[in-house]
Amino acid sequence: QYATTGCSLTLHHTEKSKHEAVCEYRPYSCPCPGTSCDWEGSLEAVMSHLMHAHKSITTLQGEDIIFLATDINLPGAVDWVMMQSCFSHHFMLVLKKQEKCEGHQQFFATVLLIGTRKQAENFQYRLELHTNCHRLIWEASPCSIHDGVSMAIRNSNCLVFDTATAHLFADSGNLGINVTISMC
Repeated sequence: QYATTGCSLTLHHTEKSKHEAVCEYRPYSCPCPGTSCDWEGSLEAVMSHLMHAHKSITTLQGEDIIFLATDINLPGAVDWVMMQSCFSHHFMLVLKKQEKCEGHQQFFATVLLIGTRKQAENFQYRLELHTNCHRLIWEASPCSIHDGVSMAIRNSNCLVFDTATAHLFADSGNLGINVTISMC
């Protein structure tokens, strides 16, 4: 199905649909979590789409930034999203708050590369929460936006913490996460 966009595999019809679901050449969906955006397009068009359709997303330049999630006490499921540009690539930083068990909320923080899975293998990210007395660090390779935030959470490829931990590191309901991107 994606031969016109670069896929050169020839598969038996029984394997076709399984491959198409994960094919690197399938169109990219809008990677912005928490929205009902139906946009699809090429990898080259993703940043343009985000800048025009999701103008509230802030983009910071540099390998080392602070991702500020404001008002983490908002009720219900909430997503905070920011972009980080460095090494000639764009990374989507996501903090997701959702209820996991009855009345028990968890936070999930991860980084996605606006790029392919192969490109994502070239990078590492580090998320750090800290106070004078406490430090919480997560290091991993980013996922591609082809995989998305849901897959990162499902595969535990993210920093996970509960509400009590969030409050330990928060300042007046705002949570600052140090984000460092490096090349492998």
